[in-house]
Amino acid sequence: MKKIKFPSAQTILLIIAALTALLTWVIPSGKFDTLGYNKVDKHFTKTSLDKTEILEASQETLNNLEIKIPLEKFTNGDIWKPISIPNTYKKVEATPQGELAFIKSPIKGIIAAADIIFLVLFIGGLIGIMNHTGAFDAGISWLASTLKGYEFILIILVTLLIAVGGTTFGLAEETIAFYPILIPIFLAAKYDAMVALACIYIGSSIGTMCSTTNPFSAIIASDAAGINWTTGLTGRVIMWTLGLIICIIYILRYAQRVKKDPTKSVIYDQKEEIEKLFKNNISSTSKLTIQLKVILFVFAMCFVVMVYGVSRLEWWFEEMTAVFLVGAILIGVIGRIKEFTFIETFMKGAGDLLGVAVIIGIARGVSVLMDDGQISDTMLYYASTATNDMNKGVFINVMLYIYGGLSFFIPSSSGMAVLTMPIMSPLADGVGIGRELIVNAYQYGMGLFAFINPTGLILASLAIVKVGYNKWLKFVMPLVIILTIFTMLVLTVSVYL
Repeated sequence: MKKIKFPSAQTILLIIAALTALLTWVIPSGKFDTLGYNKVDKHFTKTSLDKTEILEASQETLNNLEIKIPLEKFTNGDIWKPISIPNTYKKVEATPQGELAFIKSPIKGIIAAADIIFLVLFIGGLIGIMNHTGAFDAGISWLASTLKGYEFILIILVTLLIAVGGTTFGLAEETIAFYPILIPIFLAAKYDAMVALACIYIGSSIGTMCSTTNPFSAIIASDAAGINWTTGLTGRVIMWTLGLIICIIYILRYAQRVKKDPTKSVIYDQKEEIEKLFKNNISSTSKLTIQLKVILFVFAMCFVVMVYGVSRLEWWFEEMTAVFLVGAILIGVIGRIKEFTFIETFMKGAGDLLGVAVIIGIARGVSVLMDDGQISDTMLYYASTATNDMNKGVFINVMLYIYGGLSFFIPSSSGMAVLTMPIMSPLADGVGIGRELIVNAYQYGMGLFAFINPTGLILASLAIVKVGYNKWLKFVMPLVIILTIFTMLVLTVSVYL
């Protein structure tokens, strides 16, 4: 009998989109009223089903709406998206999403995710230019020689640095740029592509899961919960440290096993295919000339500038994309690439990541179906009522799983924070625990599910490496189970301290 092949990332996401469309026929539609701050006219805008009201931007207004958030969180820009208003959920006329809506959802998703899609395509163009110059070949040859016998340092360093980026400024989507660069380096070190994938994706996931100063999760969620973002910071730092150690040990054990016996690799049957995909960079003996050193320096500076811009200058996808475009042009000039060759090479490099871009768009289409079907608020409402009269130890762990489940439909950390925190954080008062523990449950729940969430970044990341989702699950599930048990223990202990 012919072996059934596991479906591609695109097919998995289309199946999920179809199931989401079906849910809009089953789950009642509903909406919370929302409150947004107009920083130009300095007033609140309350939006409900049938009307929009202009309200005075005062603490009294917030108190009357039972929103326990200091006014300055809105006026200083900490909360920049409209938030849900507690106790305002109402059922609305059902808007089930039919066949046409399902067919259009990937298109709408691609349009909605245009910013990150263009970032991915321009990164692909830059990688194409770098490969053309031969700088990668020479750099990888030098690095493989330098680290000979100490290749494990690469695993620790990459995972650590990306986890630092994840916890401080939310390094996540940007890591897509690292896969084509680092995979050949790990292959040259006699590891498999799964090790490179794990260092980057797990590093980012554990970092964002235990965010400390990340404005897109820890800070915005704390603000939306009405507490200072430093409340609970020490606990999150400890959680980040211990979680990162667990992840690094897990990756190191797998990496050493593969290094000793390549047949132990979960992607051993793809070994030749993957090495062929990155063949330009695996066994290079190119000499690292001054010109190539300058090219590598410019390439590295693209990422330094990107990280600085995102963390310090409030840059987002437009600015990041511009950095990679300028970097590609500079490298083309330094490498003396002719204009026609530059354009052709850049476009081919962008084309290599087109499949990844489409996956990102289809994943966003799932969220579009949820929003158009108006079932996101309904799911939030029922989730918030499910925790009534619970023991606080049980309560906090149920919150962990609620946030993990909700993140399947709302993979955006900032979107989840402004949508749920005004509703969920007051529940902490009722069971006698600090609101910072709701912020922790939100971060840890979303973070744990992010390791395997098909509507998040994992399918796009796997598409770059040409690794199937089933193989990733086989590799990562033991780690997810370990981290889940560890997280539940930490949360349970924390509510009784």
